[in-house]
Amino acid sequence: MSTEIFEEHRRLLTGVAYRILGSVADAEDVVQESWLRWAGVDHATVEDAKAYLIRVTSRLAIDRLRWARSRRESYVGPWLPEPIGTTPDAAERAELTDTVELALLVVMETLSPLERAVFVLREAFDLPFSEIAEVVGRSEAATRQLAKRARDHVNDKRPRFDTDRARRRDITERFIDASTGGDLEALIALLSQEVTLVSDGGGKARSPLRVLAGQENVVRFLTAVTTAAGIEKFMASIGVEEYAGLETVVTEMNGAPAVVGVAAGRVVTVMSLVISDGKVDTIYLMANPDKIGHLTPPS
Repeated sequence: MSTEIFEEHRRLLTGVAYRILGSVADAEDVVQESWLRWAGVDHATVEDAKAYLIRVTSRLAIDRLRWARSRRESYVGPWLPEPIGTTPDAAERAELTDTVELALLVVMETLSPLERAVFVLREAFDLPFSEIAEVVGRSEAATRQLAKRARDHVNDKRPRFDTDRARRRDITERFIDASTGGDLEALIALLSQEVTLVSDGGGKARSPLRVLAGQENVVRFLTAVTTAAGIEKFMASIGVEEYAGLETVVTEMNGAPAVVGVAAGRVVTVMSLVISDGKVDTIYLMANPDKIGHLTPPS
């Protein structure tokens, strides 16, 4: 019975942990540790299993985030959250969209671990402040202050992007067609003057170690990396010496259209675009094989 109860809430717990951590692997480890805590507790003393499991998982995720951030100080190049695949199913999309958008997860990286946990539990899961206060070990009044500070910070830093899904997908498809097809004029027309490109290779994939800013720098990089020679160098950097070609597919990641690169039967890149007023403002490029290896190539 205890296993059934835990499995009933596993998806919820994974969602909590992922939003707090921005890492699929770390979230899975936290949920597994939550299971061990659940298996060892006297269930007769637990009045509300769901609340107990959220509390345990959140506390473990906060501790894990503190540890992970200390490790990231030596990370090679920019650090981006790990992408997750999301299906187009309407019910699941309603559950996932907004609070797993990559642009929001990037902004949440600038919150303290406690602020992030409070923000996630309140904004994504609408928990009452009394329960959140128990999770973070603060008074309800202090928890409300944490929530306000986190919400104000996120609202100030969060990019204002187009919400029309069909439009975002259309621009994403036009962007990848222009990039891979060598249509320089079409590519430039899609990018804002202040466009930035943030690439996460983690020192394990050929990737810029600094944020590229400005249309000229971003176009130069994209035109270089999409040539046959550029693709070959990238593949060699991730250990793919022979491959039948690189296929790019527009699919849904983190509740939004994204470009997934597939080669040798595995996902090798994920590119997510922040689009505002019909222009690409930010490009997030994930190439670290350790952070996208869990993804299944789109069918």
